[in-house]
Amino acid sequence: MNLNGILVFVLNTLAIIGAVAAAVVAVQAKKLIDSVIALAATGSFIALEFILLQAPDVAIAEASVGAVLSTVLYIIALRKVRAEEDEK
Repeated sequence: MNLNGILVFVLNTLAIIGAVAAAVVAVQAKKLIDSVIALAATGSFIALEFILLQAPDVAIAEASVGAVLSTVLYIIALRKVRAEEDEK
């Protein structure tokens, strides 16, 4: 295995470990906003893994949906729920 193969292996391993760690944080977090941020990190790590696997089209889709769009939707939903709770 040459140096390039070792580097790719190490980056793949770090991306997978990061994704799993972020997913665990998302499940274990006490605050909902912390879970949302951890889910965004999970999506980012998965997008990085797709880049490393040479699938840039899938990586762009994962980054835009998994890391950005779903995070924005979750934050908007959390703000609406909190605003409704404050009205009561």
